[in-house]
Amino acid sequence: MTTSAPDQTTTAPPPPVSRDNRLRWLGLAVVLAVEVMDLLDATIVGVVSPSIQADFGGSSTQIQWIAAGYTLPFAMLMITGARLGDILGRRRMFLIGVVGFAACSLLCACSVSVGMLIGTRVAQGAFAALMVPQGLGLIRELFPPAELSGAFAVFGPVMGLAAVGGPVLGGFLTDADVLGTGWRAVFLINVPLGLAAFLTALRVLPESRAPHAPRLDLPAVPLAGAAVLLVLYPLVQGRDLGWPLWTYLMMAAALPVLGLFVLYQRAVQRRGGSPLVEPGLFRRHGYSGSLAVGLVFFAGLSGLLLVIPLYLQYGLGFSPLRAGLAMIPWAFGSVIGATLSGAWLSKRYGRGVIQVGLLISAAGLAAAAVTVHTAHTPGAWQLAPSLLVSGIGLGLVMAPFFDIALAGVSDREAGSASGVLNAVQQLSGAVGVAVLGTVFFDRAGHGFAGAAETTLLASAGAMVVASLVALLMPRRAAHPEG
Repeated sequence: MTTSAPDQTTTAPPPPVSRDNRLRWLGLAVVLAVEVMDLLDATIVGVVSPSIQADFGGSSTQIQWIAAGYTLPFAMLMITGARLGDILGRRRMFLIGVVGFAACSLLCACSVSVGMLIGTRVAQGAFAALMVPQGLGLIRELFPPAELSGAFAVFGPVMGLAAVGGPVLGGFLTDADVLGTGWRAVFLINVPLGLAAFLTALRVLPESRAPHAPRLDLPAVPLAGAAVLLVLYPLVQGRDLGWPLWTYLMMAAALPVLGLFVLYQRAVQRRGGSPLVEPGLFRRHGYSGSLAVGLVFFAGLSGLLLVIPLYLQYGLGFSPLRAGLAMIPWAFGSVIGATLSGAWLSKRYGRGVIQVGLLISAAGLAAAAVTVHTAHTPGAWQLAPSLLVSGIGLGLVMAPFFDIALAGVSDREAGSASGVLNAVQQLSGAVGVAVLGTVFFDRAGHGFAGAAETTLLASAGAMVVASLVALLMPRRAAHPEG
């Protein structure tokens, strides 16, 4: 545990670093609130996109960029954000991130064009990359080792509910049309939430830094970002442009750029520096397998959170509120699955819970595709059972995934491994929006029912593949210390 001088850039000094602080649970609530704000903004776009398009016009490609524009900079800058917290102070970076996130949310709400909205979403994602990674270190400062497991135990259900509850809230706020704000309310709500989080954090969060802070590896960020953009940009734009030759050349160029990134990271390590990503991590089969599973799983989840609300509104004529309410079985199922998995299933069965959860989710998605095919224009109640089953499977996976994925890395590598895993989670969101969004809109020209069927079946197949790849993951989570 580290201590530091009071932060002179804020109006109130941080409280002393004391794990006996009676306000520590309020500090946990602040961290959780910020995590929920992030997840809501990452998942809320699907249900409000038709309303945005009705206001501004714009193409289906721009709808994809409204979603991917947030998760892409978040993924690219998350590890750098965590490093800045280690060096400059986690509380300081948390507060800067919260203020920036709330300000960008206000700009999103005030957007006058699709282009402005996409740009402000990119800035919003960048500030989220400063804000969110500080949570783990702050919680470790607030709680003694004996209480850490209890503090982290609430993350699974809360994050699961927030991840798939975003469309429900988005639909409610859009239809409520508070003071005539419509879809803009989904961004405006972050302003009072961010202000409350900022003021509370000033009083209850301690300042902390890493005992031996790593140096920033700034050149690695644009290299990694270039490799990602070379894949994502043609994936999103290619369909509208008729897949010209340059789209394939761009995707192929990502491989040598990624190779250059790896070589650079090894060179930094040989010089005794602090690489953005520890090259040795990828020699651990359990960890590499976990990354592969996470890429497929979180891509499928994020893509479906865009596609299903779009199908409900464009294909079935649901209002934003009705589309959001139709997603409640998915949200409810995820809470059931996460609670069961976190409470006892994952402790007993380890990675087996992840494999079974992926198969259950695949079965639910396949059942939803069958429902769409047979009913053609199903109602919310007809879709509810399959969405509930899929949600239970998602919850079973989400609760133990990170603990099991990190079980195979050493203590020295744990920080880098956790950062990469979280970055892959965010990157997967952008990939899922690009791939599943492209599949959906490509098929939508022949009818939204067929587009939904194809997307759901593709997602189900991906979950089955991920279940097989999960055999490479560590068998179970590492035993907690203390």
